[in-house]
Amino acid sequence: MPTGRFGRRRGDRGERGDRGQVTVEFLGVIPLILVVLIVVWQCVLAGYTYSLAGNAADEGARAGAAAETGGAAACADAAREDLPSAWQDSVSTECREEGGLFKATVRVKVPVLFPGAADFPWTVTGTAGAAKEN
Repeated sequence: MPTGRFGRRRGDRGERGDRGQVTVEFLGVIPLILVVLIVVWQCVLAGYTYSLAGNAADEGARAGAAAETGGAAACADAAREDLPSAWQDSVSTECREEGGLFKATVRVKVPVLFPGAADFPWTVTGTAGAAKEN
């Protein structure tokens, strides 16, 4: 039977050893794990915002190109409707017709951790164009 120091058996109450050391080390690493998760989540939100801005601009340009009259208003409405409600408060749209092409630019602010709570001071820009339909 294996014995520890002083001739006692391992696991006896007299010898504590390094029991619980893994728990203490894990508790020390938890803040680092949380910071990494927060940074990864914020990067995911920024990427998703880029995707939303590009898709909203595409929808707006198509709606503006298909409208017979009031293409700019149709473009802005379609771009806003395409965004989720949490992003609609921080959106700005610019729609214009240049020759036979209808262009839409959508600017959306990147949220901080939770969409709809607070926004970073920078914006993501999505642009798209569609040929004017006759």
